[in-house]
Amino acid sequence: MSEKTPLANQCSFMGIRPIIMDLPYPPLQVNEPNPAYAALLSVDYCGAVSEMSAITQYINNENRLSHDKCPMAKTLLGIAMAEMMHLQKLGELIVLSGGNIDFIAKFPNGKKRMWTPEYLTIPENARKMILADIEAERAAIHQYQMHIKAIRDENINAVLSRIIQDEEYHILILQNMIKETA
Repeated sequence: MSEKTPLANQCSFMGIRPIIMDLPYPPLQVNEPNPAYAALLSVDYCGAVSEMSAITQYINNENRLSHDKCPMAKTLLGIAMAEMMHLQKLGELIVLSGGNIDFIAKFPNGKKRMWTPEYLTIPENARKMILADIEAERAAIHQYQMHIKAIRDENINAVLSRIIQDEEYHILILQNMIKETA
């Protein structure tokens, strides 16, 4: 009887670090509790365009690519780790603003929606994955810019502006990755 060798992923993720701009984040503080600001931040936290969606989409793509495209998978994991940092910072700001972390996005019109994997784009190949990731980063930047206009707290806006810098950096990295998929 011969022993079967188990299949294993040969892509090592040791030493992977978050892919972020080499700049500090502003302190996590707010001028005063403001439930309206907490609600806006909840959309960034767990809405359709959110850090929760970004993390899940990047991890899914990383898992699907790690067997055949290890360097690409490592980059996606580093970006996912950065998105996790953003999620943590948004969560802190939500709590400081008087909100709850419950994976329910609270919209200005009073509508509420719990995060769902239906928000994800799961394309069939690496090129389409990266293009979907670029589009998601652009949508996140646009949403953060809209929220900065609506929020009158320089502390919150400083953190959102800093997160935008990471998202712009991710777009540059992803655009370079597109060349590898051609």
